[in-house]
Amino acid sequence: MAMNFDLNDLVAFRTVAQLSNFRKAAEAVHLSQPAFSRRIEKLEQALGVRLLERNTRRVTLTAVGRDFERKVRDLLDDLDATLVGIRGGTATRMGEVTVACVPSTVYYYLSHVIRLYHEQSPRVRVKVLDAGANEVLAAVARSEADFGLNFIGAQEGELEFKALVEERFVAACRRDHPLARHRRVSWAQLSDYDYVSVGRSSGNRVVLDQALAGVAKRPQAIYEAEHVTTALGLVEAGLGVAAVPSMAMPGKDHPILVSIPLVEPVVHRKVGLIRRRGRTLSPAAQQLYDLFEQVKGRRPG
Repeated sequence: MAMNFDLNDLVAFRTVAQLSNFRKAAEAVHLSQPAFSRRIEKLEQALGVRLLERNTRRVTLTAVGRDFERKVRDLLDDLDATLVGIRGGTATRMGEVTVACVPSTVYYYLSHVIRLYHEQSPRVRVKVLDAGANEVLAAVARSEADFGLNFIGAQEGELEFKALVEERFVAACRRDHPLARHRRVSWAQLSDYDYVSVGRSSGNRVVLDQALAGVAKRPQAIYEAEHVTTALGLVEAGLGVAAVPSMAMPGKDHPILVSIPLVEPVVHRKVGLIRRRGRTLSPAAQQLYDLFEQVKGRRPG
């Protein structure tokens, strides 16, 4: 059965879904507000469902509208990628890529990969959405990011998880701290000092709580931060020690911070790439995705 709507109607719907405002959406697609409203009405009539709930101040998506918006977004993104791909090599030199990632991967890993990527494709704009593990999953699932870098996601049915590296948790302290002289540190030893922890909403906290559930003497937090990077800032300021993923730590030449392997028990997390199953990445996004696989979690030299 033929549907009485066109591509412009889908673009209008995606725009109002993003902006939640008819006037702003009409301006964004260069239409008068009455003409814009007619496009949305035409689309709803063709589908036979209500996609939007409207009042004088705000526009919200209905349940059907939310599902349809995700499908429209994927459809238009794939169309854009196809059209750009027709231009051949230009596709990987222009455009925009959005990567969602947990903050602990940013400073000493993600930044290195993006630097390499920029050398290959200097005209591609890269947006980084740094957020907690669950927020990263949601951003990829909602197509707000092309793909993500996370340590959870393997159990998500709509997401594909490709492992890059398995890393261990280490003790982070200042070079002038007593623990800095040790070759390895137990969790019991760590508990003898002021301890900086990440909050309960952090995915890293979940990993640690599960791994240390049977440990009799474990560190108790004096300070608590939302993200690992913030916890490291408190450690660098001399407020205590922390347990962090090794990827979050600077290199051995850092003037202040040092890491020591944690034992009894050794705790690992697996970091990998997540993307929506069945979604075709744009050429620019695919190039960056492939570069992550090539680097495989290695630090810069």
